[in-house]
Parts: sequence; structure tokens; C-alpha cells
Amino acid sequence: MGIRERKEREKERRRQQIMVAAKRVFSTKGFSKTTMEDIAKEAELSPGTLYLYFKNKDELYASLSLRILQYLIIRLEHVVNQEIKDPRKRMEALKEAMYDVYEFDPMILINMFHLQSSDTLKNLTPELLGEIKNLSKKSLETMASIFQDGVQEDYFINKNPIVMADIVWSLFSGVILWETSKKIINNQKDYVKSTLESAFEIFERGITK
Repeated sequence: MGIRERKEREKERRRQQIMVAAKRVFSTKGFSKTTMEDIAKEAELSPGTLYLYFKNKDELYASLSLRILQYLIIRLEHVVNQEIKDPRKRMEALKEAMYDVYEFDPMILINMFHLQSSDTLKNLTPELLGEIKNLSKKSLETMASIFQDGVQEDYFINKNPIVMADIVWSLFSGVILWETSKKIINNQKDYVKSTLESAFEIFERGITK
């Protein structure tokens, strides 16, 4: 391994170290109360070192979303590549994929939902914002292809597949955020999975011919 490759590997290792520390602090203190100094302390680094990798807290916060978006695409592509012929089974596979994304990292997923509806995106570098936009666009298009197949097979009503994908994403994010807020009141109950199953069932009935 050359010097350049070694430096790049060390840089990526340090970047991951910072992100792991940030996730722990965000989950404990929340975004608004967390400071870059808190994260630096958790990562056992100087605050100046953090700024070599992330220009501000917003960028660090947003960078955590990349991993969940990448995993979302992997799961959606798996559904598409399975080549399931029965549209009902394809919808079942989509529902399972979405719940799997939630279980993969609930905190980061919820953070991403909040990120999408906040002004944080305005504070990101063009490179990071572009990466988030590209991953979001790819995930939406991949999901839309599932509905496109159903429309072509005359199983779903003839509506824009992108619109259908938008509705599923809105439904998914809404259920996650609502059920998570309910757990604050009673953390002994978790209705995320059962509520998602009901939501997908109702949605599928609405778009099925």
C-alpha cells in the first residue's frame, strides 16, 4: 500500500470515527443541544480536527443520512431484481423492505425525515447536497419502477408511478414519525410494524383495479 492510499484510508477512518461519535451524541442530547465540541470530546479529538472533515454541525448531521439512503436503494433494488411476477407479492416485498430500512437504523432514519423538512439543507456544501439529492432521486425512481410494472400489468390504476412512490414515502415517513412520538408518552408499546402493515394494505387497495 502506497503513502497516498494509506493517507486516504486514515482519512476515511477518522471521518467514520467522527460520525460514530456524532451519532451517539445526537441520540443522547438531540440535534439542537449538541455542539461540535461535544462531538469532538466524544470522538477524543480536538474541535479543530472535526472542522477539517465537516464544515459545521449541519453537514455532519446530514452526512449521517447518506448511509440510510444507500441502504434504502439496496433494499429497493433487491425488490426489483427479484423479478416477482405477482404484483401483490411485489407490494409485500416493498413493505418488508421499507420496514427493514426502519430497523436498520431508526434514529438516523428519523433524523433524515427531520432534515428533509428543515432549513439544514441550505447550510450544506454543494457536493453533499448533490449527493443527498442524487440518492433520494435514485431511491424514488427505483420505487416508482415497481409501480410502473403494476400499471403496465393492468393491476394498478393508471397513475403516475412517481406520484405513487411519493405517496408511499410520505406514508412511510408519517407513520414512523407519528408512532415514534407516541412512544415518548408510552415507551412500552411499539406499533410501527402493525401500523405500516395497515397503511400499506389500505394504500394497495386504493391503487388496485
